[in-house]
Amino acid sequence: MIGLNKVGVRQLMRWKEWRHSDRLKYHSGVGVFGHRPRKVNDTDVPEELTVKRFENCRAQQLVNAYRTHGHLRAGIDNVDYKNEDRNIKELLLGRYGLSSEDSVDLGLLYGYNGKQPAKSLVNELEKIYCGPISYEFSYLETEAEREWFAKRIESGTDSLDKDRRIDILKELLHSQAWDKFLSVKYPTVKRYCGEGAESLLTIFSTLFGLTASEGVQQVILGMAHRGKLNVLSGLLKCPPVKIFHKFNGNPEFPLEANAACDISTHLSASADITVNNKTVRFSLLNNPSHLEAANPVSMGKTRSKQLQLKEGDYSPDGSSRMGDKVINLQIHGDAAFTGQGVNQETLMLSQAPHFDVGGSLHVVVNNQVGFTLPAHRGRSCRYVTDLAKCIAAPVIHVNGDHPELVAKATNIAFEYQRQFRKDVFIDYNCYRRWGHNELDDPTFTNPLMYKVIHNRKSIPDLYADKLISEGLLSEEDVSGISTEYTKYLQSQFEAVNSYQPEVTYYQEQWASVSSAPRAVEVWNTGVDTELLKLVGRASVTAPGGFNVHNHLAKTHVRNRLQKLAEERELDWATAEALAFGSLLMEGRHVRISGEDVGRGTFSHRHVMLVDQETENIHIPLNHIHKDQKGFLEVANSILSEEAVLGFEYGMAYDSPDNLCVWEAQFGDFYNGAQIIVDTYIASGEAKWVRSNGLVMLLPHGYDGAASEHSSCRLERFLQLTDSSETVPDSEAVCMNVVNPTTPAQYFHLLRRQMVRNYRKPLIVVAPKLLLRLADAVSPIAEFAPGTHFKPVLGDVISDPLKVRRVILVSGKHYYELHKERLKAKIDDVAIVRVESLCPFPVHDLQLELQKYKNARLFIWSQEEHRNMGAWSFVKPRFENLLGRKLIYAGRSEAATPAVGAATLHRVEVEHVLRQPLYNIK
Repeated sequence: MIGLNKVGVRQLMRWKEWRHSDRLKYHSGVGVFGHRPRKVNDTDVPEELTVKRFENCRAQQLVNAYRTHGHLRAGIDNVDYKNEDRNIKELLLGRYGLSSEDSVDLGLLYGYNGKQPAKSLVNELEKIYCGPISYEFSYLETEAEREWFAKRIESGTDSLDKDRRIDILKELLHSQAWDKFLSVKYPTVKRYCGEGAESLLTIFSTLFGLTASEGVQQVILGMAHRGKLNVLSGLLKCPPVKIFHKFNGNPEFPLEANAACDISTHLSASADITVNNKTVRFSLLNNPSHLEAANPVSMGKTRSKQLQLKEGDYSPDGSSRMGDKVINLQIHGDAAFTGQGVNQETLMLSQAPHFDVGGSLHVVVNNQVGFTLPAHRGRSCRYVTDLAKCIAAPVIHVNGDHPELVAKATNIAFEYQRQFRKDVFIDYNCYRRWGHNELDDPTFTNPLMYKVIHNRKSIPDLYADKLISEGLLSEEDVSGISTEYTKYLQSQFEAVNSYQPEVTYYQEQWASVSSAPRAVEVWNTGVDTELLKLVGRASVTAPGGFNVHNHLAKTHVRNRLQKLAEERELDWATAEALAFGSLLMEGRHVRISGEDVGRGTFSHRHVMLVDQETENIHIPLNHIHKDQKGFLEVANSILSEEAVLGFEYGMAYDSPDNLCVWEAQFGDFYNGAQIIVDTYIASGEAKWVRSNGLVMLLPHGYDGAASEHSSCRLERFLQLTDSSETVPDSEAVCMNVVNPTTPAQYFHLLRRQMVRNYRKPLIVVAPKLLLRLADAVSPIAEFAPGTHFKPVLGDVISDPLKVRRVILVSGKHYYELHKERLKAKIDDVAIVRVESLCPFPVHDLQLELQKYKNARLFIWSQEEHRNMGAWSFVKPRFENLLGRKLIYAGRSEAATPAVGAATLHRVEVEHVLRQPLYNIK
C-alpha cells in the first residue's frame, strides 16, 4: 500500500456518491463532490384557505393586487421631493366589483378573522403594504415562498422591547457623533460618511442577534464605501484610533510588513460578536474602488469557509445545508448595483452548482443619486433592486427614517434566507447629506433634492424625538449619549501618536504560511513514480457498467493507460491529472473552475466523464484510493469571467491549503475580468498583505484564430508585476508569470503552488496546440522525486562553442523555431526557452549563456507583435542585468493581436520563423 503524505490540512471524509440514477444527471449538476441536490421546497395551500379564496374571489383579487402592487403606493422614499401621483389603478375597489361597504372575509389575510366591510380590508392592506415598508414577492417561483412571505408580513408583529429600542438609538447617535467628530478633526478628508444612512447600523446589530440565535458561526461581508467607517468603528470593534492613525497619513500595517497600504474606506476587519453567550465572527473584506467587485470575492470566501466546515454541498452524509454555519452578506451602492455588470454575473452564480452559498443577504444602500447622477438617469427600471427579479429573489423596501422597520426588514430577510436558502434583498432607502463625499457640493446638479435634505432632521434626531415623546428617554439622556461617545472618540484621537498598528496577517489558517523571501528558491516537487502511475490509471478508470464515450475510450482512456504501462512520454492533460491527483492524495482539495473545464475547451482534459446512456457523471480522480482525503471539485461555470474569477480569488483568499485554478475558455477572455486582475490578483498582497495562491490558465498561441483567440495579452500581466529592470528579482514579486513548454514543467508549477510555504498568484500562459503536439511531451522520470520546475530550459546542442547566435523564446514558439532549425540543418544557433518571465530568471540565464562563449548575437523571438508579448519586459532586464544587447525578431507593431485572413497569417508565420534564424546579421 502506498503511504499518504499528511500535510496537516482540514480533512474531509471520503465522498460517498449517491447511487440514485435520477440524481446523477450531468445536466442537472448533481451527484459529485461540491454539489448536492436541492429539493424544491413547495407545499400546497390548506384546503380551507383555498375554499375561502374561491368563495371570496373578488376580495381575494384585491388582496393579490395589494400583495403585487402595494409597493407602488408605499411611502418608502424619505426624500420625497417629487410628489409623484400614487393613485394606483390596480388598488381601486371598483376594479374588482366591490364597494366600500360590501361585506368581505378578513380571513383572506393571515392573522385576521371575521366579516368586515371592504373598506376595513383596504385599511389593513394599506397599513401592511403601503406604509414606510413594502414588499415585492409575487413573482417568487414556488407557492410555498409566496405564501410564506404573505403570512410572515401579514401576521408578524416584530415589536421591539424598550431596551432594544434604546440600543438602536444609541447606535444611531454614536454614528452621528462619529461623523460630526470627523468633520471637525478631518474636514478635508473624504470619509464617505453615514450621514443620511445611520439606520444601516440597525441592520447589522439586528443580524448580530439573529445569527447568534440560529447557530451561525461566521458572516462574510462585502461592503461598499458608504457608511463603512461607521460600521467599522461603531459595531465591528475597529478601534477609532486605528482610523484616526490612517487619516493622519500613516500606514495601517507595521513597517516590517512592507505594505503599499490603501485608503481608509478599503480597510478590512474581523470581529467576534457575542449575543446571549453565543459568538459569531463577522469578517469584512478589503475592497477596491470598483466596489461591486468585492461581491463575488465575498461569496468565494463564504464557500471556502463552508468547505472547511463541511456543510451543505461538502457534507459527507448530506446532513446539513449550505448556509447552516456560514452566511454571505453584501452591502451594495445603488448606482453601482444597477450599473455594474458584475452584479448580474454574481447573482447568476447564486444557485449555480459549485457556486451556491445557500443564499446571500443583500442590502442596497439607496442614496437615490449616483455621484451626481439622478436615479431616473442611472437605470432603466423603477427600483435599484429590480435586478433581483432575474433570480426570483424577494425585495423588501424600507424607509431609513424608521429604524424599527429597518429591523423588521432585516428579520424578514434573514428568516426567508434560513427557510429557503435563497438570495433576498433589502432596498434601504436613505440619502447622502453631503453628496458623493464630504468635499463635494451636490447642489450643483441636484438642487431640489438637496433643498429637502438640508432642511430636514437627521435620522438619529427623528428617532430620538420619537423615544422622547413616548417617555422612554429624556432630552438629557439623549444629549448624554452623544456627549459620552464624543469624549470616547476624543480619547482615541489623543492616543494616535502612541498607536502602533497590530499584526493582522498570516494568522489562523494562514499561520503556517509566510511572506515570500527576498531570495531565489528551488522547491523539489517530484512524486514517487509508483504513486504517479496509480493516479494516472485511476484518472481514466470508470465504474463497471459506465458507458464512456467511444472516442474517449480509444483516444483518452486507452492511450493514457498504455503510456503509463510502457513508461512512454506523457502529454499535457496527463501531467495535469498527475499534479491534481498527487495533491489529492496528500490531503489537499483541488478546485478547477471556468467555462467547459470538465472537458476542457480543447477537449483534452476529461477529468469529468459523462455516461452516454444515462448522463450520470463520474470524476475518476475522486476515486484514486480508499484512503484519499482530498477531492477534486470540477466547477463548470456560467459564461462569466469577472464574477467567476472574483469568486475563485475569494476561495483562494481564504484557504492556503487547497489549490484553486481558474481557466479562461480562451486566454483573451480574461479581459472581462480585468478589474479582478488589476485590483485583487496583482495588487492585493501589496495593499492588504493578503497572500493568494490562485492559478490562472490562459490558453495562448498564434494559430490562425484571428484577433480574439490568439493572445492572452501576456504583456498586460508583465506590466502589472513589480519586477525590477535593474535589480534581480526574488520570490517576493507580486505574482508569477510563466509560459511553460513541457508537461513536466506544468506539473511542477501546479505542485509548487501548494508545496511552498508562501502563496503567490500564478499566471500560466497555457497552450492550445501543445496539448497534442507530439514533441511537447515529458518522460515520467521528469516527474520523479528530486525534480522541479526549471525557470530556463537550455538547448541540447552538440557543440556549444560553434554557436554564433542565441535565440531566446518563450512558450509554443520554441517548437516552430526548432523544427525550422532542424529542417535547415543549422548547427550554430542555440534556442533557449525562458519558462519563467516573472520572476525574471537572471541567474539561470547567466548559467545557460556561459555555455555559448563564441555567441555574438542575442535575439528575442516571439509570435506576438512588437508592442505585445514579452519583448518590452525582457529587453531592459536582459540588457541591464546580463550585460548583453538584445535584438528583436517577430511581428511588427499592430493594433490587433492577430490578422483575420489565413493568407496573411501564413506570410507572418514565415517571417517570424525565418527572421531570427537567417535575416538578422
